[in-house]
Amino acid sequence: MTVTRGVLRIYLGAAPGVGKTVAMLGEGRRRLDRGTDVVVGYVDTHGRPHTAAALDGLEVVPCRSIEHRGTAFEEMDTAAIIARRPQVALVDELAHTNVPGSTHDKRWQDVHDLLAAGIDVISTVNIQHLESLNDATLSITGVVQRETVPDAVVRAADQIELVDMSPEALRRRMAHGNVYAAQKVDAALANYFRLGNLSALRELALLWLADRVEENLDRYRSDHSITGTWPTRTRVVVALSGGPEGATLLRRAARLALAGNAGELHAVYVARADGLTDSSGAQIDRLRRLTADLGGTFHTVGGNDAAAAVLDYARAVNAQHVIIGLGRSPRWRSMLRPSTGERIIAGSGEDIDVHVVTHELARSTPPPRPGAALPGRRVAQGAVLAVVMPCLLTLGLQQLGRPSLPVIVQLYLLVTVLIALVGGLWPAIAAGVISSLLINWYFTSPLGTLTIADGENAFALLLFVAVGAVVSAVVHRSARRAAAVTASAHEVRALAELSHSMLSSTDQLALLVDRAAEMFGQTSVAVVCRVGDEHELVAATGEFPADPVAGASRTIERVDDDHHLVLVGPPVPADRQRLLSAYAAHAAAVLNRRRLQRLAESAEGLERDNRARTALLSAVSHDLRTPLAGIKAAVGSLRSTEVTFDPSDEAELLEAIEQSADRLDALIDNLLAMSRLQVGGLVADPRPVDLAEVIESEVRALPEPSRVEWTLGPDARRVVADPGLLDRVLGNVLENALRFQPAAGPVRVSTGRIGDRVLLRVVDQGPGVPAAAMETIFRPFQRYGDTPSGDGVGLGLAVARGFAEAMGATLAAEDTPGGGVTMVVSLQAHDGRPTYE
Repeated sequence: MTVTRGVLRIYLGAAPGVGKTVAMLGEGRRRLDRGTDVVVGYVDTHGRPHTAAALDGLEVVPCRSIEHRGTAFEEMDTAAIIARRPQVALVDELAHTNVPGSTHDKRWQDVHDLLAAGIDVISTVNIQHLESLNDATLSITGVVQRETVPDAVVRAADQIELVDMSPEALRRRMAHGNVYAAQKVDAALANYFRLGNLSALRELALLWLADRVEENLDRYRSDHSITGTWPTRTRVVVALSGGPEGATLLRRAARLALAGNAGELHAVYVARADGLTDSSGAQIDRLRRLTADLGGTFHTVGGNDAAAAVLDYARAVNAQHVIIGLGRSPRWRSMLRPSTGERIIAGSGEDIDVHVVTHELARSTPPPRPGAALPGRRVAQGAVLAVVMPCLLTLGLQQLGRPSLPVIVQLYLLVTVLIALVGGLWPAIAAGVISSLLINWYFTSPLGTLTIADGENAFALLLFVAVGAVVSAVVHRSARRAAAVTASAHEVRALAELSHSMLSSTDQLALLVDRAAEMFGQTSVAVVCRVGDEHELVAATGEFPADPVAGASRTIERVDDDHHLVLVGPPVPADRQRLLSAYAAHAAAVLNRRRLQRLAESAEGLERDNRARTALLSAVSHDLRTPLAGIKAAVGSLRSTEVTFDPSDEAELLEAIEQSADRLDALIDNLLAMSRLQVGGLVADPRPVDLAEVIESEVRALPEPSRVEWTLGPDARRVVADPGLLDRVLGNVLENALRFQPAAGPVRVSTGRIGDRVLLRVVDQGPGVPAAAMETIFRPFQRYGDTPSGDGVGLGLAVARGFAEAMGATLAAEDTPGGGVTMVVSLQAHDGRPTYE
């Protein structure tokens, strides 16, 4: 039998104490009164009498006890609830982390099991526990939330109800002792429950829930095929043509969006379905960046009807306002064909308000489209043919004995079309006029005059002129579009080749300027950075002039506020200006990527330093204080006049002082050594070293030298190393091995040789380290398992590896057969030959 998944209802609160648990219990009691089988899966009253009172009369499923580190903890018994099979289970604290040993790590996973079993669940969660808002709540409250729940889990709930309370009311509830015990109230009110914190958390909860409501509204409108706009959140759509007036429209729209409650700004650029565009990529990119700076989103949609595309998008996002610019075409053209703005106004209906914004370019003639005119050479050829070809055809027809007028008209029409293919519209129109005059003079009765005796012939002649004009216009437009397509295809190929090459290049700017020089036929090309009144070359072709920008033969294209693309050579043709802008946009992207990489590297370094600083403070706060406390206690005992110590007791206290001082000295020494390693202030002095002397000296210095056994292999005694650094490496490794070596067996030290390397092995038979953690033990401020037990700040092995690498050696860890860890120091062998100057 298929089990229907249960329904999840969540009570969402902005802060602890707003009443989520009481609201959940109240809902459970109401359902119980209506005859629903309700149980309490888990509720923590936190000692609040009002919450405990709300539990009266509700069946509670007993929790199960789990022991962890010698302490018993109570967790929700999911299996018992499923076995009980109630209709509704009340489960508090959805973001709770279960004790190790539980079935799942998180309580929301237990809730998932209950839902899968067909049990409805009512739960609670605070806004600060949502994963996506973890950083935001940290910046507001300064408190790290260890327990989080994925947003998707809460968003998937069938019902979400906000338990709201004003910050002032919550603080009054705190002051009355209804949330925390009396001794904690003052501290809570002064820290987490400050008025500003509570106001910010409440706003976060309201905004997050508003987005959830918006999702449900969109789903409802989609399910019910509602296309009209509903006046909910203010949404403003800006219709962009890609022209320079777009910046004015975006800023005006942003002001309108900000005037509404949590308004949204949507910028829409309609790209033609044929792939052609009247705007440069650089201009579109500038509008996209401005939209992002204004807090909006930029969208590119396709379609041949820009007005319909804008309105469709506005209705799809439930927008109430559309911003358009006053048209740039002259008024007479609008009389022939309505502009895009006029068609948007006509199609907006009653649900969308259209705002027409004037700007400095309004009613100015827009620049010609790319490919709008044929080359002048072809137009001149067409003009010559418009005069010559009709005359030659007239001579040919007279030699053929003057065919019938319909045939003559078709032949002249063919000539007109051919001329349109060569020279475009105006030569074709001229050919049509000349052809009509020739037909009238030579082939229409009465001959030799421009008078037409037959009205049918007059109509045929007029029809010829009209057909010739229409056909010429179509042919001219097709030729113009073909030229635009060819130019666009050339640009696309050039940019695709450039992008493909740049992806595999290590120096992208150098490649870009080289390709630009080839593409535009320039003598040299450079990316120039302006620094004050001076200009510096960022990247340039081989022989770039000394003065980057001065000179008559310079073409300068802006890259960003500080950089320009400078071309030395012939001027760039107007029809290739868009391609030049695309190269400048590529250069801007490369420069921006370099800047982001530098920022990322700087941020990574700062984060690494911050982690090290945090770890250092955490470690020093405990581990340096421990020996100081021992010294202070021993000194205090010796100075006490209330107790008389015999010589043996005094000797024992002095020994304790000496041992604590030694520990303190070792800790500080390791800290200073790590500091030198991190700042690169360590310089090694390698020389021939006898390992027997080093090992004997370090073993003798150990607190328990008898616990170490060492042997040297054949040809594995002399190495090249820095004696001082090698002492520290071996000393730290031996101390670490003794810390984990059982008392029953010794730590073994041995050497062996492989090729030109001597391997110094320090073997313990302690608890060992998993393979995945072998590298972790060499990190600064880390002890295996991060357990607080033991001495030191977790720097011994990190310092040892750093010193080993500084003198050209390596330090690695291996498993010891039978259990334990083997530390291997690999050193350069010395055979008596000079190894350094």
